[in-house]
Parts: sequence; structure tokens; C-alpha cells
Amino acid sequence: MHKIFFNKKTILNKLLILVMVLSVSLSGCGSNTKNRTEKTDNNKEIILASPRDITSGKENIHFTNVISYVWEPLITMDKNGQPSPKLATSWEMSKDGKQWTFKLQQGVTFHKGEKFNADIVVANFNRYKKLKNGKSNFYTFKVDKIYKGLVDCVKIDDYTVTLTFKNPLPTLPYNMVNFGSPIFHPKDFGTDGNFIVDIPNATGPFKLSEYKKDSYCILESNETYWGEKAKSKKIKIKTIPDAQTRFSALKSGEIMGVLDLGAIPPNLAKELLKDDKFQSSYEKSTISHYLYANGNKAPFNNVKMKQAISLALDRDLIVNKFYNDFGKPTQNILNYTSPFYNNIKAEHNLEKAKKLSSEVLKGNTININLIVPAHLVKAYPYKEEAEYIQSALKPLGLNVSIINCELAASREIAKKGDFHLFMDRRGLPNMEPYTILETHMKSTGDTNKEYNLGYSNFHVDELLSTATKTMDMKKRKDIYNKLQNISSIELPTIPLFNEVNLVVYNKKVTGHDALIYGTTLPKLKWSK
Repeated sequence: MHKIFFNKKTILNKLLILVMVLSVSLSGCGSNTKNRTEKTDNNKEIILASPRDITSGKENIHFTNVISYVWEPLITMDKNGQPSPKLATSWEMSKDGKQWTFKLQQGVTFHKGEKFNADIVVANFNRYKKLKNGKSNFYTFKVDKIYKGLVDCVKIDDYTVTLTFKNPLPTLPYNMVNFGSPIFHPKDFGTDGNFIVDIPNATGPFKLSEYKKDSYCILESNETYWGEKAKSKKIKIKTIPDAQTRFSALKSGEIMGVLDLGAIPPNLAKELLKDDKFQSSYEKSTISHYLYANGNKAPFNNVKMKQAISLALDRDLIVNKFYNDFGKPTQNILNYTSPFYNNIKAEHNLEKAKKLSSEVLKGNTININLIVPAHLVKAYPYKEEAEYIQSALKPLGLNVSIINCELAASREIAKKGDFHLFMDRRGLPNMEPYTILETHMKSTGDTNKEYNLGYSNFHVDELLSTATKTMDMKKRKDIYNKLQNISSIELPTIPLFNEVNLVVYNKKVTGHDALIYGTTLPKLKWSK
């Protein structure tokens, strides 16, 4: 048997420890201090910042961005960009592809207490048809593009509706993702489909309680939400267009995090992350960066000149040097979040580029301009990137003048065709590739005309037309692959890289993770 000896000092220390433990335990039981602290933190407002106003108001068909979680679509997307249930729980296509049946989520109520059902969905589709070309500074809503040949939306029962189309539409769910199927209460919009309220009544985990255009919006948790409720009671999102100002606001603790497109430039994120109090999260993004060439003006009316530029640009260097490897170099017009994306490696070959350029310019040197929209300079390292493009194109015989101009002026320049090259970004509005392929590659495509791309290929027009009539998804994917390959050679636009959705936040909060579009805002809360 082992004897255990205690001296008086040891006994005294142990008694003191026991008293302290009992004191803390009793204090916790009696006053519930821990619970009270957590509750206080839960009610405390969290402030974030965005580069642009995410609540545009009644002039916008969506009123507020989907990343605010105020409204919900019928269909959202999963982490792979595939259509995923939201207010619609399932969908089924008829054999001829002309009719789709949607089962709806039950037990959903609007912020003001009204029930969500089939009548609500029918009313929203009637709204879509009235709006035709709904204005939105997020993604323009064109009913004839999203719901091409829509005949009607009919209620089958309280939680079932059918959509009928003139022609087969086998990829409809890809069109409807997020911005393609916004649902609001019918009392929110008038007979013309436009909003007639100052605060929208929707079904999301947050309610929009207050906003000031181009300044801020305040979101409050929806306590009657049908799904998992928001962790924070109140979130304020400030609009801070300038990246350096957002950086300073994060560093000083004025804001706890950032969100939305170009939330934080990678170089500034890197600087913030040197401080242990910050953390980052990133995911693929629906945003692609392009260099538009004026195909209606020499020398870019010759495809060889566009190919020369593409070959001269080192996309790996662009992503590495200016974006700290937060991006994916590409020569594909289609964004990499699309389930139909075909990975096309970008080629960098300066000697080959010089040869092609010489064939077009005949050894001459010419002056050209490069338009850089000022609002994008605030969000991205476009100034430095433009200067790199300027130097990279000099060996081709192109003397590039960089012109920095405001958004309205840049759009007018693009429309008039008073440019040679134009730096810009473009988001993937939904997961159906046709949207991007058609607007850039079709002879009458909107972007083709708006940016004076001057692209025309009869075979491409035929492929696009065939795609819309192809029911077999494997065959349709084959057509999309062909179009992606053609675009990488003929370059209706010159793709540079696919963006990464990068967010940085203070460790005082948690649950602020990047998604393909937006963040996990309902999971955001104060750290314990």
C-alpha cells in the first residue's frame, strides 16, 4: 500500500481552489451570466461593407441583391453550380420538354405573415411577363431569355404549378437559378410589375428594415423563417466603393468584414492577414474578366490581331502578380462555375504573337487606346494590370494609351465604338451557358453589339440555334463544348481569368464564409 503525504500548504491551496470552483459554479447557476452575455452579443449589430450598393430599391426588379438573403428564388445553386431546391422542392420535365411541373415548399410565410403557395408563384410569373426587360444593376431580367417562349404558369394545387412553353426548354432549371426566379408578395408590385413599396415583403431569413441608397442597408433576422434562422439579429452593410477605404475600415474595426464582387483586392487581403486578428475565406466566383477588342475597327477586325494579343498576354503573371494567385487563368469565354465549363488552357507565346501581329500591321507601329472603367479601378488592381497590358503589347507594334473614365462615359464609348480595347468583367447570370455564349457569339448578340465586337460566324449562329432545340443533354453539352472551343480560337472577346470570391473578416465574428455568389450571411455571428 502506498502512503500519500500532504503538507499544510498543499491542503490550503487545494481548499482555495475548491472554494473558487464552487464560487464560479454557483455564480453561473444563480445569475446565468454566460447565457446573458451570449444573448447580448447576439443582439449586437454586426457591420460589414460592400463595394457597391446591394439594395437598389424599387427601381430594381430584385429590389436588393440575393446575397442579402431578403428574398428567395424558386431555385438556387449548390456548391458545384448545379440547380438546387429553395422555394421549389422539386421539378419534372414532360417528355416533349415543353412543360415543367414544380412542387413548392410548404410551411413558408412572408415577412408580414402571409402564406407562400401556388397562387403567389402564378402572380410572380404574371409579373415577369409584364416586365419583359426588368431593370437590375445586379443581373438584367429578360423574360424572353430566361423563359423563352413562355405560354403560361398554371396552378395545379396549392403547392404545385406548371410552366408551359412553345418550344422545348430542357435546361430551364439552370436559367432559373437565383436571379432568374425571384419571389415577392404580389402586393409589393403594381399592375405594370414594378415595385410600389419602399420595403419588400419576401420569405428570406432576413428582413430589410432600413436602407439609404448608395450608403447602407440594415437587415434584421426573420424570426418566423421556415428554415434555419439567421444567427445575428441585426446586420448593417455599408456601401464603400473605394478598396483602400474598406481596407482601413477593417483594420480600424469600423467594420467586421466585407462581401460582394471584388470585396477586397488580394494584395490588401494579404496585408490584412499579416495580423492574426483577421481570417479569410474564398471560393470560385461567377465573375470572369475580359479584354474586349473592337472588331468593327482596324486592326481588330482581323482575327489574327486578337489572337496576337491573347498570345502576348501572360495570364499566369496577371493572376500571380496582381491577384496573388486568387484567380484562374483561362482562354474560355465561359466561367468556370458553370457545370458545362470546358477547361481550356491559355497559351502564352510572344514570338508567335509578334509573327501574327506583323502579318496584320506589315511591320508598322500604330497608336491604340485602352478603356479602363474608373469604378473597376476602385475594386481591382486594374490600373497596374492595364499598365502591364500596355507594356506587353508594345512588342507587337501597338502603342497603347490608357484612358480611365467613369461608368456612364465608358458605356457610351463602348456603344459608339470609340475605342480599340476595353477592360471589363462579366458575371454569369445563371448556370445555363447559352446566356454567355449567345450574347457574345451570336451575330445579333447584345454584348456583341454593345461592345462593337463585330463577331459573326454563320456556323456559330447555327450551333446556337441547334442548341435551343436539342433535348438530349449530352448532345447539348457537346454543342456547348464546340462553341467554347471556337471562342478560344476566334476570340469574340479575349478572356483573361476567372475571379475568386475572396472575403476577409475580423475573428470577432464567425460564420462569414465565401460561396460561389455571396457569403453564408445567415450563419454570421459574434464569436464567443
